[in-house]
Amino acid sequence: MIKSKYLVQQFSNKIKKIIFILFFLTLCSTVFADSKMDLGLEVYSNKAQCGVCHTLQAAGSFGDIGPNLDQMNFQMSQIIYAVTNGIGVMPPWEGILSYEEIEAVAYYVFQSTNK
Repeated sequence: MIKSKYLVQQFSNKIKKIIFILFFLTLCSTVFADSKMDLGLEVYSNKAQCGVCHTLQAAGSFGDIGPNLDQMNFQMSQIIYAVTNGIGVMPPWEGILSYEEIEAVAYYVFQSTNK
């Protein structure tokens, strides 16, 4: 009887630790995601000025040279490729933006258009 109580208490403590770790990881990923969104918006709006050509409601941009991003359903890899290498009249941003900035603007566009 005492041994079974001990085992139940030990199991309960392990479950509590697992729940705490999952909560902590969720909290951390939200913080990192928000900073990536902030950087992505900064790149979109200022450094690369994507809104001059693209419409994206989340950024308050209404460009009409490139596609309306709100109407697209791109995957992250497609956005990263287009920003890095250019496509059509869109210039390549590799060498102008860091990989971190390219990834952040792609993440921003992806999260803003895939809700």
